[in-house]
Amino acid sequence: MSKVTPLSGFPEFLPSDRIVELQFLDTIRETFELHGFASIETRAVEPVERLSNQGEDADKEIYGVRRLAANADEDAALGLHFDLTVPFARYVLENSGKLVFPFRRYQIQKVWRGERPQEGRYREFTQADVDIIDSGELPFHYEVELPLVVADAFRKLPIPPFRIQVNTRQIPEGFYRGLGIEDIVGTLRIVDKLDKIGPDKVTQLLTEAGLSAETAKQVLRLAEISSTDASFADQVRALGVQHEILDEGLERLSQIMTAANEHAPGLLVADLKIARGLDYYTGTVYETQLIGDEGYGSICSGGRYDSLASDGKTTYPGVGISIGVSRLVHRLISKGLLKASRSTPTAVLIALNSEDDRAEAMRTAIQLRARGIAVEVAPAAAKFGKQIKFADRRGIPFVWFSTENGPEVKDIRSGEQVAADAATWTPSVEDLRPSIITEEKS
Repeated sequence: MSKVTPLSGFPEFLPSDRIVELQFLDTIRETFELHGFASIETRAVEPVERLSNQGEDADKEIYGVRRLAANADEDAALGLHFDLTVPFARYVLENSGKLVFPFRRYQIQKVWRGERPQEGRYREFTQADVDIIDSGELPFHYEVELPLVVADAFRKLPIPPFRIQVNTRQIPEGFYRGLGIEDIVGTLRIVDKLDKIGPDKVTQLLTEAGLSAETAKQVLRLAEISSTDASFADQVRALGVQHEILDEGLERLSQIMTAANEHAPGLLVADLKIARGLDYYTGTVYETQLIGDEGYGSICSGGRYDSLASDGKTTYPGVGISIGVSRLVHRLISKGLLKASRSTPTAVLIALNSEDDRAEAMRTAIQLRARGIAVEVAPAAAKFGKQIKFADRRGIPFVWFSTENGPEVKDIRSGEQVAADAATWTPSVEDLRPSIITEEKS
């Protein structure tokens, strides 16, 4: 038998941490559905040619898929998807005749990226995407709605305060064109690394790319601008750069900030360094950070894409945001901010006096489960003290006994033991399911 060794970048939760993740996923799913989004699931693989050329070194990140028996010289034609937006665009094209537009969808699935594993960066992880896509035209008010949806989900989760940063691609593009910069995409990709590598390294990369020192300074001055209202526009104009695309971007982002402040004051921050590395984004872009943990990077990001889904006759523009569920949950658990109240969904362990009692114990378990109570029967008959210790190790709060006076149930935390009827006894709502305990509560 080969030695078992862990694979870096492929996280696996212990049962208690998985409970936390599942509760996050349930809350996110329920919130998306409350806002009218329908669930879909797409296949794990797409043609490599469709996945590639999306920017952010996407070609290098794609895991190719081929049969073990395939010719060694044969290139992989299929690849595991590295996000959920590219397969969603393909899904819309294939099913456009069956969908009602604007189409509101959410998607919660695994994705795979062949990058170097590090804190918060995984090769396999779960994303939760929410998108709105339309046929022909997509009104900008959806660009305001989506961050409100995500904020609604985050407010229901036990996470630290957060901020959603927003920008439009037209602002840096118009600004760069006004400065005479020709490589717009390359400059965007460099600026997008600002939080990771800092201004000095970004300046170095910009000058190495051919920009003058003064032009590089102007690029950084733009990236330093942020505000919680539309005042960013005056700050940009004060830099003295002019271009019609820049004017368009300033107007669009001003409208978004004004509308967002009407519904959720202070939720959005206009942050002009946000660019997003994927090439398919064409307008508004979003990133979300935990306040006080900005160095960890974005836990939720997305943007508008106008031409990702097109069959040559009809274009389906869309806007979407993706929550990095694995990235978020792992961070909170690893910092000790969250834990589950127990490592199992089981609320009741039915103890056995002897193996002869197992049939009756199973009948009791069926009665309790029929009323939504998670139950398991003790793995073996033993002294009650040993069975209670077993329940305690698992975090099971109640043990069910058969006594001379009839069935009784013991709360092993308080020691209270009372008579119980399987047809009527119910634990408290707090004990019925595992809960998430935050650092503040503990």
